[in-house]
Amino acid sequence: MSDAPDEGPFFHGTKADLRVGDLLTAGFRSNYRPDVVMNHIYFTALLDGAGLAAELAPGDATPRVYLVEPTGPFEDDPNVTDKKFPGNPTRSYRSRDPLRVVEEIAEWTRLTPEALQAWRDRLSALRDDERGEIIN
Repeated sequence: MSDAPDEGPFFHGTKADLRVGDLLTAGFRSNYRPDVVMNHIYFTALLDGAGLAAELAPGDATPRVYLVEPTGPFEDDPNVTDKKFPGNPTRSYRSRDPLRVVEEIAEWTRLTPEALQAWRDRLSALRDDERGEIIN
């Protein structure tokens, strides 16, 4: 059981080509700080939030959004909750346990090239600032 008050549905954005039933696990490099190996797997209850994560993921593969289900407890993502935004308006969560892929979501809002570059510039600036540190 989780202390997080959200019941979903939940989404994960990535450039990985996954199949129904695949498990997403922690232990990979951060999309935002490649020098950090993550202890958690991150997800959101906002479809467009997962789309943003998919667009920002490194690599040239197609951005993808998946409907996922947590297989264990999860908590509010402390990297956005109360650190950058009061409460959890981004409905972002993390878990040490895997997420199971339920289905790929075909329809989600894509960013314009200009909006995507603005996000990349913003994240680059955060990396150079102590507020860009990841709570892992």
